[in-house]
Amino acid sequence: MPAAAQTPRRSEVLRAQKERGGLVAAVLPIHYPRALLRAFNILPIEVWGPPGVESASGAAHVQPYVCSIVRNALSFLETGGLDATDLILVPHGCDSLQGLASILIDFVHPRQPVIPLYIPRATSGNEIEYLAEEFRSVYRRLEKIAQCSPSDSDLIQSIRREEEADGMLAQLHGDRNCLPFGPLEFYRLIRSREYLPAERFSELAQPALRLKGEVRQDGIPIVLSGLVPEPMAVLGSIAEIGGRVVADDLACCGRRLYPAGTSTDPFQHMAESLLGGPPDSTRGSSIPDRLQHLRGLVASADARGVIFYDVKFCEPELFALPDLRKGLQESGTPSVVIEVDLNDPLSHQVVTRIEAFLEMVA
Repeated sequence: MPAAAQTPRRSEVLRAQKERGGLVAAVLPIHYPRALLRAFNILPIEVWGPPGVESASGAAHVQPYVCSIVRNALSFLETGGLDATDLILVPHGCDSLQGLASILIDFVHPRQPVIPLYIPRATSGNEIEYLAEEFRSVYRRLEKIAQCSPSDSDLIQSIRREEEADGMLAQLHGDRNCLPFGPLEFYRLIRSREYLPAERFSELAQPALRLKGEVRQDGIPIVLSGLVPEPMAVLGSIAEIGGRVVADDLACCGRRLYPAGTSTDPFQHMAESLLGGPPDSTRGSSIPDRLQHLRGLVASADARGVIFYDVKFCEPELFALPDLRKGLQESGTPSVVIEVDLNDPLSHQVVTRIEAFLEMVA
């Protein structure tokens, strides 16, 4: 099978942005306005932990039951991993992330300015206006940091660029079973959206999409849900033991397939897009909405089951799991829950549980 285009490393992308005279934002999960940052020539590079970090320094500031995404991010910052960045954006995806923002602002005091972003969790009818105003507040913070004031026209141009990349990302997800890539190649490509400039991602996605064809895909079809597929070796292991990820409900991937906004106001436009994405527990989506979305993924991809692959202590995910699993079972879809820590290697126990589940649904 042909290989997907080689994706550059985060460090290479960061260095290239600096050489062009731009700024870099370290962005914590999960939802945020890429287009707003890019309009200021600030490149967002997402920090999903990262995995495999010595977490002792971060653990000194947080409770032992805080997830490894937050713990590792704090350790990564304190050990110099974010020294090359110019600001830190912390969306309120959960209480632990909100707590991280408070720790950074009130106690740790990194040299970079810290910007919290509050994503609405209610559906009272004014959530778009609320989020648009939140984006305007972030805009005013970025004005001071970047020493420039992008016009509405600049914002719309940036929005269009991001929407083009988002459209290609959605196509990749939709065509995954017709593309000649292995699971690791495929997920390295779509996860490069976490740090590549939109135009660079589009350059990689276009030739990949042109390879769409009648590809024979072997393996037991499953849907993968959760936050982030780390260690990435889990994707190869699923394939090696006879499984095939035909759709995902991952927070870093499938839950960020944003539709284009419609408003002529750039801030409302960005808010419409972000809030129009698939249901997500970190945005306070209801369990019935999450269940309906999962059932839709299972049906459209003819999947045999769902693997919930979650980071330990992720409260938004874990609270919903009993009802989601019950609802899936009632519609004839079995599921299994796997909990991992970002610092743990892929264990034989995890592989064995996935293998047993695949044997059950085969």
